[in-house]
Amino acid sequence: MLDAIGIAGSALTVHRKWLDAVSDNLANANTATATDGEAFRARYVLAQAGAENTGVYVAGAEFGDAEGRIVHEPDHPLADEEGNVRYPDIDMSEQMGSLIMAQRGYQVNAAVVDRAKETYQAALQIGRNQ
Repeated sequence: MLDAIGIAGSALTVHRKWLDAVSDNLANANTATATDGEAFRARYVLAQAGAENTGVYVAGAEFGDAEGRIVHEPDHPLADEEGNVRYPDIDMSEQMGSLIMAQRGYQVNAAVVDRAKETYQAALQIGRNQ
């Protein structure tokens, strides 16, 4: 049972970091920069299985393209002489799909921790009643 709690706990950490990355990406999807600068770079969490069934861990992060996309907005305060600004190349539907998957994964692993805890407590009660 303690292994189940440890494994699910490691997955909770990965899913929390995944949720953090997705929320950061969504919050910055409309962040404009000047065309001579870099666009916000979306962050993608890389997960890796632990050795000998010890759970899952964050192995690192990858970042999206700093090139972004150029949009013609001559009235924008950051527009260049041609009226262009740079936005991140973030696919909102992809990010929303990732948000749902990370959220569901977090919920499932939190439920595993709760059930394992309840099972452990029930086992302790059995030992006390004898």
